[in-house]
Amino acid sequence: MSDTNEDEHVTGVTRRQRLRAELERDAKVAARKLTAVEGVEGLTVAAVARSVGVTPPALYRYFNGREGLVRALYDDITAEFIEIVAQAVQRQDPDDISARLHAATRAVLDWSLANKAEFNLLMGAGYPKVAASGDGIPQVIARELGGLFGQLFARLWHEGRLVYLADEQIAPSLTPQLKTYREVIGLDLPLGVALLMITCWRQIYGLICMAVYDHLSFAFDDHLPLFEHMMDQLLGLLGLGRSPRLR
Repeated sequence: MSDTNEDEHVTGVTRRQRLRAELERDAKVAARKLTAVEGVEGLTVAAVARSVGVTPPALYRYFNGREGLVRALYDDITAEFIEIVAQAVQRQDPDDISARLHAATRAVLDWSLANKAEFNLLMGAGYPKVAASGDGIPQVIARELGGLFGQLFARLWHEGRLVYLADEQIAPSLTPQLKTYREVIGLDLPLGVALLMITCWRQIYGLICMAVYDHLSFAFDDHLPLFEHMMDQLLGLLGLGRSPRLR
């Protein structure tokens, strides 16, 4: 038996499977680089195929066309993003919810600034084009990121530390939307708590967009002071102070 066949016997992976995995990996790397330069509009099977040295039909088989390629890239970037935010949370004291919320939010900002093209794909101007091309994409970030933050909000709620509106105090036009949001993030929270989450996120998202797209950069070339000011306000809204143990 050859060395190659012996390796296949031990790992259970054939040479063909290994080459396929390598091509898929190389194609997604090339797709990410292409998207960073040309945006999602420039992401085509033909362009990626040229980058990795295969024919478009050969690559098409692996990703089932452009939509499959876009979805594979989107899923990989989303997984990377969520993992980085989750790691920032895990570095904090499990009992220090303030530090965990602060660290998670800072991780979202830092990743977005370091990966502007990827942010554009997940949550920026490129997102509607991606969302229109793949089944289930509109709920991915809300479910993954919202669920991560939602677990921390749920702890504050269970501990009786949140002040929030009762259902009857929420505008009837907003209620069904909050119910849909709550369903997507997969947490059985009171609608008022879901509203608190959205209230925080709309401020966080606004600041991140301001930083990523250089809005007001003539005055706010360093966004950290504004970020920390925002965090003090949002933590206060949740009945929390800044944690001295943030790391």
